[in-house]
Amino acid sequence: MQQNNGLDKNQLISFALFSMILIGAMFYFQNKQAQEQQLKDAQNKTAVVQPSAQNATKPALVTNLNDSVKTAAIQQVQLKNKELTIGISTLGGQISTVQLNEYKAYNKKTDVNDKELLIFDKNNSSYGFQFKDKTGKVFNTKDLVFTPTQNGNSVTMQASVNGAVIQFIYDLGNKYTVDFNVKTQGLGQLVSDQKADFIWDYSVRGMEKGRSQEQTHTEFNYTFNNYSSFDYDGRTTMDEPDENLNWLAVKQQFFSALIEPQHGFKNSHGSQDMIDEGEFLKKFNFNGQVDLAGGELNQNFKWYFMPLDLPLLKSYNKNFDELLPLGWSFIGTLNRWFFIPMYNLISSWGLAAGWVIFLMTIIVKIILSPVMFKQHKLSAMMRVIRPEIDEVNEKYKDADPMKKQQESMAVYRKAGVNQMAGCLPAVLQIPIFYALFRFFPNMIDLRGKSFWFAKDLTAYDDVIKLPFHIPFLQDHLSIFAIACTVVILIYTIMTSGNIQQPAQAGMPNMKVLMYIFPITFLFFLNTSASGLSWYYFVSNAINILIILVIKYWILDEKKIHAQIQANKKKEPKKEGKFQKRMREMMEKAQEQQKVQQQGKKK
Repeated sequence: MQQNNGLDKNQLISFALFSMILIGAMFYFQNKQAQEQQLKDAQNKTAVVQPSAQNATKPALVTNLNDSVKTAAIQQVQLKNKELTIGISTLGGQISTVQLNEYKAYNKKTDVNDKELLIFDKNNSSYGFQFKDKTGKVFNTKDLVFTPTQNGNSVTMQASVNGAVIQFIYDLGNKYTVDFNVKTQGLGQLVSDQKADFIWDYSVRGMEKGRSQEQTHTEFNYTFNNYSSFDYDGRTTMDEPDENLNWLAVKQQFFSALIEPQHGFKNSHGSQDMIDEGEFLKKFNFNGQVDLAGGELNQNFKWYFMPLDLPLLKSYNKNFDELLPLGWSFIGTLNRWFFIPMYNLISSWGLAAGWVIFLMTIIVKIILSPVMFKQHKLSAMMRVIRPEIDEVNEKYKDADPMKKQQESMAVYRKAGVNQMAGCLPAVLQIPIFYALFRFFPNMIDLRGKSFWFAKDLTAYDDVIKLPFHIPFLQDHLSIFAIACTVVILIYTIMTSGNIQQPAQAGMPNMKVLMYIFPITFLFFLNTSASGLSWYYFVSNAINILIILVIKYWILDEKKIHAQIQANKKKEPKKEGKFQKRMREMMEKAQEQQKVQQQGKKK
């Protein structure tokens, strides 16, 4: 269901949003004094109120936001449990502050996670229900001033508009869930439609060190078809006119704000805009419809403000675990059933996170050791047979390239060397690489865990800071990324001796390309999770050791050479299906080339 409606529509949406921002700015500065007083009260926690039902006053009739601010003091009611501290504002009766008590946000000044982790705060989130009355005028609950009645961790917010009563009932339960029940009375006399729009504007605050990495992981997520179908939207407008959304989330790298309506959201639309710098990462806007029954809105909702911890997400049994971007299909399975359980098991031994990753690397290498041994043995055999290949190249240097290739393949076949066997380890490494690329920046247990000079293994290390900005590298150099690049370069040098030079003029030099690859890897790793760089540093360092051990202690190149010479005297092994097909393709290409050359001569 994910859609991208094209550049033109995005431009129109951007223009509309820009216009909305300008109009909002006018209202903002018009009410600046009142809002500053509200913020000051909320921060000092002097406006927390707990009135009894007897002392609750009847809310004044509200027809204009400016009048409401003037006629009633904006207050904030606080609900708190072990995991969450929730602040609910009487302006709009909405949750205005959400703090996760057991987590901290990244502090750029100290370069560690020591700030309060506030998902909602300082008016970065605003939501409410929008109705159209029988005269065609639109009013929104965000503009109403509510009167609170608190009882422990439950509060009822009540407001009236033209004789209709609207109640928002919030109940903070265990852990990360806030029940949000909506009740109305007399609304049916005012509204013209049997539906209301739920509108949520949300500017997502950065919580992590790597801004670009966190922006990439900040997106819409939602389910439909009774929680069975999942979709996400990272860069495009959200457009779901036909689906009934079971829940909607705005997900960040490690945390999420999610709302679940009792009967779903219909005709849902949303947009998101990147924020290039500052405190916030992206600006989201969502509009989804909810049905009225007899003109009244009596429906239950749930808010979830939670860390993206896999066991926690699974415990809700509502497909919340899809919020964790572990990869699709086999990649995700590899993370869920191999890397995450392995990490949890090793970390339970009490080791530092960096050493857990080190042992994970060793285990993966042991599992792949039979295949890796064959690869390195093949590499050694190809080094031994190199003189014969050079002899063929010299003998047929003026011959047709296809002929030269056929003769080279004949040498390999006589020597019993299967070149294609070296491709299997590379194929196996691809899903592992992508799985780890998803694992390290999304494993919340690694968040904030330091190792040597890396203060957070889910973000880059920036011990070497640059006084200028370099595209892709940004303003730092990661030591782990540099170390990983160096060992990959060494490994490439040790294994590139088997690579043949291009047979034709104008063909790219494969050795040069292989040397360029590690350098480009630096640009990729420099802004990625340092845990990923550390893993691949260890992995490639082990590869180098394996090559040295095989070369000097396991394989005797003289014996291999003698075996190859003995193989050449024997009848060549029967061609495999793949080799036969390759030979036939080459012969066919050679024939076509001859036909073309003859045509040119005519």
